[in-house]
Amino acid sequence: MSIEPEFAVAVSGNAGGACPALLVCEHASNHVPAGLANLGLDAGVLTAHMAWDPGALPVARALAKALNAPLVHAAVSRLVIDLNRDPAAVDSIVTAGEHGPIPGNAAIIETERRRRVRDIYEPFHRHTTQTLDARPDIKAVISVHSFTPVLRGKARPWHLGFIHDTDDRMAQRVATSLSKDRQLVIGLNEPYNVSHGVYHTLDVHACRRGLAPLMIEIRNDLIADTAAQEQMAARLAPALADAIRAL
Repeated sequence: MSIEPEFAVAVSGNAGGACPALLVCEHASNHVPAGLANLGLDAGVLTAHMAWDPGALPVARALAKALNAPLVHAAVSRLVIDLNRDPAAVDSIVTAGEHGPIPGNAAIIETERRRRVRDIYEPFHRHTTQTLDARPDIKAVISVHSFTPVLRGKARPWHLGFIHDTDDRMAQRVATSLSKDRQLVIGLNEPYNVSHGVYHTLDVHACRRGLAPLMIEIRNDLIADTAAQEQMAARLAPALADAIRAL
């Protein structure tokens, strides 16, 4: 199987935004290049969470507008290659998900793996690097994700999770601010933490540069339509703006 150069791997939004923070959305798309024949999956499976983070991109776009911040987002499904994983990681290209095996990945040969790294992973991260290089004023990188309300039969009570490693400047301040809203259940390092391997983008583009990192996880049933996405962005934006100003 091969990947045709039919699409942009990384897409910039609000590129001229003056806010000193970069928004990133690695799991923005469920697109599979035509040459990969949907990885052997039914089209309906590609609408599920295993293929992307539903609702994350509209929220990221609304935040970019509200904060006047630049945004870089992916244009290919994480099932092809997960941009938020080290390419050497076992789960960089997954062979099975909650809906069963992924035929197009199950017997992937090394040359195809390298091609996906070259054609998708590397251009995305190169574009992100170039965006940051062009903006020496940027102080923070904020990665926007969504998560499922239930995983393996276990309910996840959090509305929002803020994931951090040793640099918790953004996470602590944003969580404290939003915790004043009694309607929200906030989790720090929930429903994931850095030991799950979810911090790759922030490690590469924030931590290694000394920029403040923040990974936002939003329960996807809370951002299932346009109105809900805009409302969530409106809730998040003031807390984010405050945390960015405090850097």
